[in-house]
Amino acid sequence: MSSESTPRVTLSADRVIDAAIELADREGLEGLSMRALAQGFGVVPMALYKHVANKDDLLDGMVDRVWAEVEAPQPELGWREAMRRRSISLRAAMLRHRWAVGMMEARMRPGLSNLHQHNAMMGCLRLSGFSFRTTVHVTSVLDAYVYGFALQEKTLPFGTPEESGEVAAQKLEATPPEFAQHFPHLLEVVSELARSGYDYDEEFLTGLDLILDGVERLRPEWATADARADATSG
Repeated sequence: MSSESTPRVTLSADRVIDAAIELADREGLEGLSMRALAQGFGVVPMALYKHVANKDDLLDGMVDRVWAEVEAPQPELGWREAMRRRSISLRAAMLRHRWAVGMMEARMRPGLSNLHQHNAMMGCLRLSGFSFRTTVHVTSVLDAYVYGFALQEKTLPFGTPEESGEVAAQKLEATPPEFAQHFPHLLEVVSELARSGYDYDEEFLTGLDLILDGVERLRPEWATADARADATSG
């Protein structure tokens, strides 16, 4: 087949970002390079720079695309359900794109989806009667929980309760008998996990509900403290 009859690749910023996300999902960020991306299109790396300024610009677009997958909080759902659904959706997006863990808040030039998500979260809480101070409290603790949980999931050597049980059983089998005397509670945890496994979905929801229940309980105290602070500053 002659070179003249070979279909010409039509590139765009969206196509480049889509391909970069697919590559990063498959190979991780360490496998993402402009050269590897260009090879996937069958073009030279310079052809990509007509659509993305550089790799940093590419990463901005990739992270913003992940934010577009997150369910934005809707005030009409009520603050608790809206925050719960947003947190579950954010974790799910990072499970689909593990390379994004640690990058969701790291971009210096956030895209429109990123800005929309943060504005929607703050807006939902403010419209639900939270003061500025308590809105910051809730936003910070929820983000820390979701990002921290996702980071832990990313680094552990199992993905399902069954796999975690197998890993725990291997650790239990390799544990010297004398450890039971010195680390009885730790051994109890490993033994239980070997039997029943560790369900990350269940643990995530349990922790999330604990946080949301705590926020609901503290709201009256926070409101009183905010009123005192406002009166003092006024």
